Amino acid sequence: MDALDTAQHSHPGPHPGPGAAPRGLPDGFPALPDESPLRMDVQSLSAWPDRHGRPRMPVTAPRFIALRRLAVIGSASLLTGYGAYEMNLVLNATGFSVLGAVLLALFVLLFQWIALAFTSSVGGFVSLLRRGGLGLGIARDGDLPTLSTRTALLMPTYNESPGRVMAGLRAMHDSLAATGRLDAFDIFILSDTTNPDIWVAEEAAFLAFRAETARAETAGTGGGAGGRVYYRRRPVNTERKAGNIAEWVRRFGGAYPQMVTLDADSLMDGGTLVRITAAMERHPQVGLIQTLPEIVNGTTLFARMQQFAGRVYGPLIAHGIAWWHGSEGNYWGHNAVIRTRAFAEQAGLPHLPGRKPFGGHILSHDFVEAALMRRGGWAIHMVPGLPGSYEESPPSLTDIAIRDRRWCQGNLQHAKVLRTRGLHWVSRLHMMMGIGSYVTSPMWLVFLLVGILIALQTRFQKPEYFGDTKSLYPNWPQVDPEQAKYVFIGTMAILLAPKLMAYVALLFDRPARQGCGGALRAGLSVLVETVIGGLVAPIAMLIQTSGVLSILMGQDSGWNAQRRDDGGVPLGDIARAYWRYMLFGLILGGCAWSVSIPLFLWMTPVLLGLAFAIPLAAVTGDRAAGQALRRAGLLLIPEETAPPDILRRAARAVAELADSPETDAVHRLLADPALMAAHRAMLPPPRRPGDPIDANLLVGLVKVTESAGPDAAAAALNRAEKAAVLASADGLDRLERIAAR
Repeated sequence: MDALDTAQHSHPGPHPGPGAAPRGLPDGFPALPDESPLRMDVQSLSAWPDRHGRPRMPVTAPRFIALRRLAVIGSASLLTGYGAYEMNLVLNATGFSVLGAVLLALFVLLFQWIALAFTSSVGGFVSLLRRGGLGLGIARDGDLPTLSTRTALLMPTYNESPGRVMAGLRAMHDSLAATGRLDAFDIFILSDTTNPDIWVAEEAAFLAFRAETARAETAGTGGGAGGRVYYRRRPVNTERKAGNIAEWVRRFGGAYPQMVTLDADSLMDGGTLVRITAAMERHPQVGLIQTLPEIVNGTTLFARMQQFAGRVYGPLIAHGIAWWHGSEGNYWGHNAVIRTRAFAEQAGLPHLPGRKPFGGHILSHDFVEAALMRRGGWAIHMVPGLPGSYEESPPSLTDIAIRDRRWCQGNLQHAKVLRTRGLHWVSRLHMMMGIGSYVTSPMWLVFLLVGILIALQTRFQKPEYFGDTKSLYPNWPQVDPEQAKYVFIGTMAILLAPKLMAYVALLFDRPARQGCGGALRAGLSVLVETVIGGLVAPIAMLIQTSGVLSILMGQDSGWNAQRRDDGGVPLGDIARAYWRYMLFGLILGGCAWSVSIPLFLWMTPVLLGLAFAIPLAAVTGDRAAGQALRRAGLLLIPEETAPPDILRRAARAVAELADSPETDAVHRLLADPALMAAHRAMLPPPRRPGDPIDANLLVGLVKVTESAGPDAAAAALNRAEKAAVLASADGLDRLERIAAR
């Protein structure tokens, strides 16, 4: 922790409340409200929690929840047992075989995974047809409830496009204003940005956003004067997003009974925000309510496949897990309302023992925060039946692989959290399933390779028909191809059945069916998504496998901003990233061909995906391919055929608030006195004697002093030095002096 961060945490200092701006500053300053500290202690994973008298079973738990869980998990276990029996008949070898035992064990583990997804989807299918998925007294439509408390909308941002961030917030602000409940919400932009050019662009966009909303409220079109917008940047992004939220809770959480967590690409309709906040007010034992974010705004083929799958299959999956998770739901890190007191009381995350990538601060913090709050007696609910919650998808397979690498590390860290005392068994299951979502990829790969090895062994190794014992009958070690066919068909049926159920549920939802282009086009879209997704699946399997292996070898994922635009990736970069998968597919195909042509044909879907990895990655990441299918009426979703109000507001706000973060921060500040004054007012407290010395600041100050002018200073400073200089009043003074020469 450097001097600036130490000073900020040791002497945060009270911020004056909203009022007249100090001299030279824009209207509406200061940038933060009065502090209202809330204690948030780091939790012990080895000690039993204090429930503070709350009951073990929340009053909001659905009736017969134990029977629901028995139906889902018990049915999955029965299916797995039957599948294991049939697979054992497939192997049909007398005597022990190490490869056969390994193959059977892997089959059981993997089949249990897909069987649980299937039985959970059956519950989701029933819930969808019954129009369930709400609970907690939440209504999809009708009059909006009144609110009696204030709620904070928290927008953490890290090196994101300021224009896009502010556009989403402006859309939510205006949507809340349209509900007449704006005075119950405050907006906080919580910046962890390290790029100084983006940082200053954030400040400029924040000032423009605040001025625009103030003008709207003054003109009587903003829904009331209570909605306020605040901005804070942390000089050091300790513990990433989890630390960003926790720092806000400790400084301001006491003034807000609820907080809504967002991501940089989040959008939530004003009515949805009001309904979930009112539900939180009505149910004092509920700690968190998670909505189902729908993926929108995809333009590339990959993004449009993701949003179509999320829109059609996502509700089935989400309704299923909500149906049997009940009050032991999960948290996905955004688009959820959280009781601030519950979060502060139970969700202070400890550092895990050991080195990175398994030790240190917890990356996938959301699962753990939900588990700790539930451990403390707070109910965690999911309401997938409530519309109006949105997010965006990475535009290409390459971009989602980068994000998945970070998620993979965070989920594998949960192996150290599983032993936490007092966790509900469903919370442990959430973490185990999160781990399994990545570990199953190397398991599928090993399963595939072991199957080929058994086939190769059968092809080239001379069998011992009678062995060491005397017998009238020979031992015929073989794989039963007819039985194997039935096992394969059964496995694929269980794997694909959720897609069929989701399509059937879509047919019963007329607005959604029409929004997807009608029954025929929706059915063709399911086919297109299934075929292309099946070809991409083996590539994703190898990507995730390499991620798991790199983590096991001790490589940390780091923290990079996610690419959100639809700009294509150069073909040369794609070839360098995917040639190894293509080569692996060709080698695998050669091995299969050497065994038998039928085996090669059975493996064709896997082999095709790997052999064409480079063109697949290029085409799916291409905007033109995605738009061609849209013009053909395929992969449509209702949110693009008839965009809801919040998405239209966001699209308009993008044009109004679009910014250019590439503009050099030094020149921008020196050219805009109002921005410079606001920037100075938002600086952290100066370093005190005895605080750690910031080497980047010292070097940066020397470079600025020795520069001939602002251009030379901007060119001489690296990113870390520029950020340190711009976070220092002394640095700003020196920049202004050299500019005045």
